[in-house]
Amino acid sequence: MANVKRVFTVNGEPFFPVGGQSMNQAGQSASEAEAAFKAVKLLHGNTLEIPVYWEQVEPEEGRFDFSIVDALLASARRYGMKLVLLWFATWKNGNMDYTPTWVKTSPQRFRRVASPTGRAVWVLSSHCRANTEADQRAFTALCAHLKAVDSTERTVIALQIENEPGILGSDRDYGPEAQATFESPVPDELVSKMKAAGKGPVFEVWQEAGGKEGGSWPELFGWAGGELMTAWSIATTIDGLAEAGKAVYGLPMYINVWLARHAWAMAGEDYPSGGAVPKVLDIYKWFTPHVDLIAPDIYLPDNKGYESMCRAYARDDNPLFVPESGGRAASNAWLMFRAIADYNAIGYHGFGVEWYMAEDGSVRPEAQMVVDSFRCVSAVIPLLLKYQGTGKIHAVVQEENMESQELDLDGYVGQVQFDGRPRWFPPAGDTAERRGRGLVIQASQHEFYLVGSHYQLVLHPKLPPHVARDMSLVRDPLLRRSSQYLSVDEGHFDEKGEFVVDHQRNGDEIRFAAPWVEPDIGVLRVVMCD
Repeated sequence: MANVKRVFTVNGEPFFPVGGQSMNQAGQSASEAEAAFKAVKLLHGNTLEIPVYWEQVEPEEGRFDFSIVDALLASARRYGMKLVLLWFATWKNGNMDYTPTWVKTSPQRFRRVASPTGRAVWVLSSHCRANTEADQRAFTALCAHLKAVDSTERTVIALQIENEPGILGSDRDYGPEAQATFESPVPDELVSKMKAAGKGPVFEVWQEAGGKEGGSWPELFGWAGGELMTAWSIATTIDGLAEAGKAVYGLPMYINVWLARHAWAMAGEDYPSGGAVPKVLDIYKWFTPHVDLIAPDIYLPDNKGYESMCRAYARDDNPLFVPESGGRAASNAWLMFRAIADYNAIGYHGFGVEWYMAEDGSVRPEAQMVVDSFRCVSAVIPLLLKYQGTGKIHAVVQEENMESQELDLDGYVGQVQFDGRPRWFPPAGDTAERRGRGLVIQASQHEFYLVGSHYQLVLHPKLPPHVARDMSLVRDPLLRRSSQYLSVDEGHFDEKGEFVVDHQRNGDEIRFAAPWVEPDIGVLRVVMCD
């Protein structure tokens, strides 16, 4: 059992955002954004994540232009969709590309990160007050505008503050202000929080460096001091933006993360130093009380790496939300179900949503598997909101060489049968296209809801030993059922969250097992007879 914190709401009710994030330049105009809206509709999604650029909304210092924001709001309402706006400002993927020209051309006022050799890095310094104040003025102006034009309809359900913040090009800022901080005592609050935690990556780095009660960043954290100082500095800076923004308009706000899973995982080289990677995540959680969650951008195609990131960010103090995933990767089509079922993800988006759509507006053939998976998630959102955290939602994921999957259910043992062919004799074509995947949701002891692709579910009652022994004499495992189906229905959930039957199954279609689950049947409801 887990308490699932619902960060996103619509009309005061919990909301599960699912859909896609647009390409980075799609927020430049309503016409460029149009393809992203259409693509989210193809996914059967309900939310589009799209950037808003500091350089565009404040082309001259103090003069704001929110016409593009108004255009995005109008498009979203026309498509019946919600928005998450991504604030591309001080940081975008560890650099300052989207800052206004008047910021870029005034490096004496808006100071940049200095490398160990004194070279100016293309990143604004979080130790420069002018940088923070200018960003904060623009961000609060955006919040004020949204309150004025959207507080009634609430088209925008959340704001992402910055985008993958951190420093690319140096492990920390070596400028005068930053160097003074580096050599100053680590804040007492951080030491107190490490002591209180008594565990975690930050605590372990501290202990490995000697566990001193006080001292400078290198004295307390050794060689990792630069990255930890940078994380603390950026976290407190962004929390200041969140505090100021929420004082104007109380939207949910989150930070997204470029994960440290590339090449040699060197801070500042392979990922932005100071970003909220697992190593420093505790610092972010301790020093961002006004930020609702820290969200990993997961592009990892391997099961082990993917799940390790889900575990790292699915914490009691941080619900898992995936704002970006490798939408083009086949693995995303089944690992998404793991995030939702096993780690209670409260929302999920694929990056570059426009890619899913062919020129004629149909689904691109090579994207069909991923589109189908998003479609299946959207189909059971009422059940996700109701049963996440209860242990009633089970992921179906056909891993390599897997012919079946066992599910431990209330009163039943479930056997998920995949395509029936031994994996060492794969079918022709791309085997990933035929991988079984989906969700099995047990609403009550005898009622089950199934979505996904390329699997069927056989349910065996959990029997007392003497009955189970008799049943074991039946040679065909598909016949080892001592109960029958009351009903097997294909259907969908209406706007009120009620299940609507579209097609009933019976007779030979369900004699040995529930029908094969495929995206085009919608939601399959199976009710067993006691």
